[in-house]
Amino acid sequence: MFLESTNHLGRVLAKRKIHLVYGGGSFGLMGGCINSCIIRRQSSFGVVPKALAKRHIIGKTIREELQIFTMSDQLTPMFNHADVFITLPGGLGTLEEIFHISSWAQLNIHHKPIARQTLISAATAEQLIDELQSFIPIVDSSMSRINWSITECRKKLRLDLSLRL
Repeated sequence: MFLESTNHLGRVLAKRKIHLVYGGGSFGLMGGCINSCIIRRQSSFGVVPKALAKRHIIGKTIREELQIFTMSDQLTPMFNHADVFITLPGGLGTLEEIFHISSWAQLNIHHKPIARQTLISAATAEQLIDELQSFIPIVDSSMSRINWSITECRKKLRLDLSLRL
């Protein structure tokens, strides 16, 4: 059932010419989704840790691939290349990724739609994509005052360690 649904999602993404960014490989549910996209000549971008790519633990990444060094390095390029996030049933890595993306949305770091059962759900892949494309973020005004720019975050904090008597 899940594999049939993810294959269908891949077909819908390809039909609508939506570029797929994913964690690389060709096994499991994402493998079904990516293979459905590739068969229809749709572009994709896999971000995979070198250790997994070398051992073929996750299968071969098809099309464009970025090999990164650690699992911690994986999320940033995926985030930078994606316009929406769709979570398929997976393992602990999937949970880690969706928690990061969800917390970044809550902290107002991004306003990209996130599809999972508790945020956006739909009966069909077509309805899911329609929901994602019509997504309007709800911004928490207290979070909108936080500056997450790289320049601001890299400024060195100056601590006053002088003793005052």
